[in-house]
Amino acid sequence: MAKTIMLQGTSSHVGKSILTTALCRIFLQDDFKVVPFKAQNMALNSYVTREGGEMGRAQVAQAEAAGLEPAVEMNPVLLKPTGNSCSQVILKGTPVGNMSAAEYHNGYSLKALQAVKECLHTLSNAYDIMVIEGAGSPAEVNLKAQDIVNMRVAKLAQAPVLLVADIDRGGALAAVVGTLELLEADERELVKGIIINKFRGDIGLLQPALEFLEKKTGKPVLGVIPHIEQLGIDDEDSVSLDEKVVAEKRELEIAVLRTPKISNFTDFDALAGEPDVAVRYVKRGEKIGCPDLIILPGSKNTQEDLLYLREQGYEEEIVRLVSRGTPLIGICGGYQMLGMEIRDPDHTESRLENQKGLGLLNIITTFLPDKVTHQITASCNGQGFLGIDYTDHALTGYEIHMGRTEPQETYCHTFTITSRSGQDTECYDGIVRQDGLVMGTYIHGIFDNDGYRQSILDKLRERNGLPSIVRKHNTRAEKQASYNRLADIVRRHLDMKAVYRLMNLRSC
Repeated sequence: MAKTIMLQGTSSHVGKSILTTALCRIFLQDDFKVVPFKAQNMALNSYVTREGGEMGRAQVAQAEAAGLEPAVEMNPVLLKPTGNSCSQVILKGTPVGNMSAAEYHNGYSLKALQAVKECLHTLSNAYDIMVIEGAGSPAEVNLKAQDIVNMRVAKLAQAPVLLVADIDRGGALAAVVGTLELLEADERELVKGIIINKFRGDIGLLQPALEFLEKKTGKPVLGVIPHIEQLGIDDEDSVSLDEKVVAEKRELEIAVLRTPKISNFTDFDALAGEPDVAVRYVKRGEKIGCPDLIILPGSKNTQEDLLYLREQGYEEEIVRLVSRGTPLIGICGGYQMLGMEIRDPDHTESRLENQKGLGLLNIITTFLPDKVTHQITASCNGQGFLGIDYTDHALTGYEIHMGRTEPQETYCHTFTITSRSGQDTECYDGIVRQDGLVMGTYIHGIFDNDGYRQSILDKLRERNGLPSIVRKHNTRAEKQASYNRLADIVRRHLDMKAVYRLMNLRSC
C-alpha cells in the first residue's frame, strides 16, 4: 500500500496543483515510485491519454513530474463547465453527460465516489507514494455532504493533510484559522501542517505571523514557499491567464482571443516561450490591434463563444484584419467558428440549433453526441499555412471534440493523421484557405512540435522583413527542466524531513 500525503487549500487557486507537482518530482528524485491523484477536477484545460481517455491537465503535469504516462485513474472525475451552472461530467476518461450543479451535487457525485475508491485502490497497490490534491476548500460547508475530493478522500486514503494558503492575495492567516475552525474535530486532526505559498519579501518580517499562526492553531508551519515567476508548467484553468505577464515589445506578436469558455490554452505556451514572440490574450473590451498572427482557441462551448465574438465586435475586427492580410489560425472550437455554419440538431453543446459562422472557410460543422478523444501522430506534407513548405512525418498532438467538420469545396488539407490512440489510420485534418492566410485544425498541442512551430514563426518573420534566427527552444526538455527547478525551490523552503515523518518514511 502506498504511503500518502494530501494538499488541501484555504480556497481555489492557492497553488495546490503546483505544490503537488513539486512533491511528485521531489519523491521521484528521491527514488520513490510516486503517483499523483485528484478525485475530482473542474477545468477546461484537459488532455487525452494514450488510450483515448480525457483527464485534467494539471494531473498530466503531475504525472510528467513523477516520470509517468498520464492515466485517467489519476483524475477519475473531470467536470468541464459548459455554461449556465452546467458541466460535462467525465468519469474515468469517458463523458457520461451534461449535468447542472444541482443534479451533480445532489445525486451523481456520491455515485462517482465508487470510481474514486476504485482508482485509489488501483494506484495504492502499484506505487510507493501517492500525492493527493484536494479542490477548492474543505470548509465549504454547503458542499461537505457530497464531498468526494477533500476530507472524504483524506479519510479513505488515510492521508495526513497539509493546508496551503496563498499569502500573495492577502488574508492568509485569517484563511488558515477560519478554515480550521470550520472543520469537524476529526477533520481538523487530519491537518498535520500548514504551508504558506507565493510569499514575496523578507521572511524575517513574516516570522511573528508564523509564530502566531502556530500558537493559534496548534499546527506547525512546515514551509513558506516563495512566489515563483515563469514556472513553465501547464496551468489548470483560465484563472491563471490573469497572472500571465505579456512580454515586452518583441519582434512578433500573436493575439489569442480569450473567449469566456476558452479551453486548452496550454496550446500556446510553446509559442510564448520563444524569445522573439509576445503572446497576448485579448480580453473583453480590448482591441485585437495589429498582431502578426491571430489565433482562435479551443472552446467548451463554441456557439456561446462565437456569440461573444459577434456581440463584442470581434467578428467584424477579425474579418477586417484578415481582409488586410493578417493570418489567422483556428484550433478545434476556433476552427469550427471559421466556417459558414455550426449545427447542433441534438443540442449537444447548447440550446442553439444552428448559427452562422465567421465565413472565412467554406465548411459546415455539425455537433454529434459522441466525443472524439485521441492521441494522434500526423504528417505535414508542405503546401501549408502561408505557403509554408514544411515536411514532418512525426508530429504529435491530441483531439478532443464533438463536432464533425465537412469542407464544402476542395481545399488543401493541413495534416494527415497517421495514428489515433495507437491504431494506424490515414485521414485528413484541417484545411488551409487557397490564399494560405486562414487555417483550421482539430489538433491540440500542434505548436509543441518544435520544427512545425518554428516554420510558422520563421514565415512570420519573413513577412515582416526580419532575418531568420537560430532557435534552441526544446519544449519537452525545457518542461523537464522546469519540474526540476520547481522541485529544487520547494525542497529548499519546505521541511521535507517533517513531510517524510508524516508519511512514516525515512527521508533521503
